Amino acid sequence: MSIFVTELYIKDVRMRFLGNIEAKTDAKGRAFLPAIFRKMLQASGEENLVLRKDVFQKCLVLYPESVWNGRLDILKNQLRPWKPTHQQMFRQFVSEAEVVNLDGNGRFLISKRLLKAADIEQDIQFIGMDDTIEIWAPQNLELTLKSEEDFAVEFEQIMNTDNAL
Repeated sequence: MSIFVTELYIKDVRMRFLGNIEAKTDAKGRAFLPAIFRKMLQASGEENLVLRKDVFQKCLVLYPESVWNGRLDILKNQLRPWKPTHQQMFRQFVSEAEVVNLDGNGRFLISKRLLKAADIEQDIQFIGMDDTIEIWAPQNLELTLKSEEDFAVEFEQIMNTDNAL
């Protein structure tokens, strides 16, 4: 039996981060978390955040701690703890994560290791991705986005399947 944690409900409202917000890091690698995202975290009572490089894309993912814990539970339920390759997979996934906290001004530090992994120099873009927040170097984000025409075609194909509403 697998446990799937896909939604985080807070006060009967699902936490959903939305938007594409441009920002910059300072010389120390600190960034201001956009105010709209900070307000959502405060309203949900989330204090700790976890940051790691995305598994598939060249960006960083910022997880509220409860979302991170839910994702870890999903991963652990898919892995066998006594299988060496599974143990290594889990080790690599968690060892590349860092706990980050917002300072009094709403800033957080992105380590040099993670800045390098995502090709971030100074300019960044925060992308609200439902229950997580992605942090991109603008040039990498641009490479992943489809043209409006290609997006429309693929969106229609996905939404016109038997599984769609």
